Amino acid sequence: MKIIRGIANLKNQFSQCVLTLGNFDGVHLGHQQLIHHLIKQGKKLNLPTVLMLFEPQPLEFFNPNNAPSRLTSFQEKVIFIKELGIDYIIAIPFTQTFARMSADCFIQDWLINKLKAKFITIGDDFRFGFERQGDINLLQHYAHQHDFAVENMPTFVWNHLRISSTAVRQALLNNDFQLAHSLLGRDYTIQGRVVHGNALARQLGFPTANIHLHRKKPALQGVYVVKVKNCCNQQHYFGIANIGLRPTIQGKKAVLEVNLFDFSGDIYGQYLDVTFVQKLRDEKKFDSLAELKQQITQDVCTAKQISAQLTH
Repeated sequence: MKIIRGIANLKNQFSQCVLTLGNFDGVHLGHQQLIHHLIKQGKKLNLPTVLMLFEPQPLEFFNPNNAPSRLTSFQEKVIFIKELGIDYIIAIPFTQTFARMSADCFIQDWLINKLKAKFITIGDDFRFGFERQGDINLLQHYAHQHDFAVENMPTFVWNHLRISSTAVRQALLNNDFQLAHSLLGRDYTIQGRVVHGNALARQLGFPTANIHLHRKKPALQGVYVVKVKNCCNQQHYFGIANIGLRPTIQGKKAVLEVNLFDFSGDIYGQYLDVTFVQKLRDEKKFDSLAELKQQITQDVCTAKQISAQLTH
């Protein structure tokens, strides 16, 4: 799979293609169904499959303070999409200029002239172009004139529930990790590289692996029992994680901190895959570091009891 950053870098890498476009936040079962359908069409027409997505996601651009929480970073999306077998991802920087482009111009200039799409499939709620004026009907209007096919995928339903990124967020908000798994087709995880933190947790006696969250707002907040896989050596651990702003030290940016049980060593720079098992509590501002240490001691004890039950 190849990643093309921006339409200017397309440079005739393919002469025609089959295409889907959207945010693909979470790469849930609905997205997966759409991608599988695109791959099937690509094989039928003997054309490469292209998935176009946008960074930042449009709502993050238009309303950064009230945009929905982010299920997957760009890098995580790439990992999941690659596994499904797409040939190309075109990552479009969502800028003021792009936001002002009319839906007609986007179809004519980008989808027809530049990408030369012969088949386009989108989710049934996808809108595009200036003031979201583009939809399946406008695409079909152009399709008749320019010899390409358009399909919109009906909503994927599981257990009478419409599968969507919003539904996944709601399941996570309710700490219903089983439902989130059913909607995603896998456990909800956050993957990232271990970076240097402020070493406060080490001073408190609980060294943590710190993972920067490359997203505006994480979908989870609080203290959790987690399962962790080290992507470099495939080692597995149980642990406890805090995700959020760390109010006791007046943090400004959301961070994921993971304390691995029965582990000692240097994992800076390595990639961890963190699966959330059970929520213990919300984040809380403590009056002193001594109080915080006491709470962490209690949390670790509880988390170890839960993880011991899961291993039997």
